[in-house]
Amino acid sequence: MIKKYNIKKGDTVIVITGESKNQQGRVLSINREKDTAIVEGVNLISKHTKPNTKSPKGGILKKEASIHISNIMLVDASTGKPTRVGKKLNDNNKLVRYSKKTGEEIK
Repeated sequence: MIKKYNIKKGDTVIVITGESKNQQGRVLSINREKDTAIVEGVNLISKHTKPNTKSPKGGILKKEASIHISNIMLVDASTGKPTRVGKKLNDNNKLVRYSKKTGEEIK
């Protein structure tokens, strides 16, 4: 069974709890098996790497770690504040996401 979330790849989200609270970023990927998402510029970790062809010097790289899907919330494009997401049929009888705060469709 495929899990369905209100958040999709490319959405702008805000972290609502945890070490990275109040940080915003774009969703890079979602892992449906582990209920996690990777958000750009949020929950950064230091990864120690040996020298290789990709990075000849090696060293310490900063990279995004996954964050649980329950700890992020979609940001409304018009207000810039977090909002809950609903689903409804539009004029063309197509199911679309909408912001519960403003009632506008989410593109």
